[in-house]
Amino acid sequence: MKIKTKIAAALTLAAVTGAAFAQQALKPEEMIKFRKAGYSFMAWNMGKIKAQVVEAPQTYNKDQVLAAARLIAATANSGMGALYAPGTDKDVNGEKTRVKPEFFQQKEEVGKLAMAFNKEANELAKVAESGDAAAIKAQFGKTGETCKSCHDKFRKD
Repeated sequence: MKIKTKIAAALTLAAVTGAAFAQQALKPEEMIKFRKAGYSFMAWNMGKIKAQVVEAPQTYNKDQVLAAARLIAATANSGMGALYAPGTDKDVNGEKTRVKPEFFQQKEEVGKLAMAFNKEANELAKVAESGDAAAIKAQFGKTGETCKSCHDKFRKD
């Protein structure tokens, strides 16, 4: 039993170390590319929810909405903040960013906005489990507002 525990601990340590090393090895342009992909993925899933609970509720499909909400929450909680490292505040090697320089100067405010978004994204996934389209619609609005608050303050047009 002790050997299995030691092997599991070693594998866990290797995985965590490997993940941390892989993250540090990213070039600034890769960080920009990956964070844009994450936000695009979340936007696509927000669109799927919006289509079913706001625009055309007659098409509501609980499983699709739940899957989309879970993906939004998972992406929100994936540690994307690590993709805002030094050197990612401007376009790099053809990879464009729309983040304003103030984002990197107002870390406390960014942290508050990020925590608010994560909270609402997690709540969206929780509410989606209920299958109550009206409740999902309300929570969808709250989640979208947290996106908008960050965009309004820290995203270039």
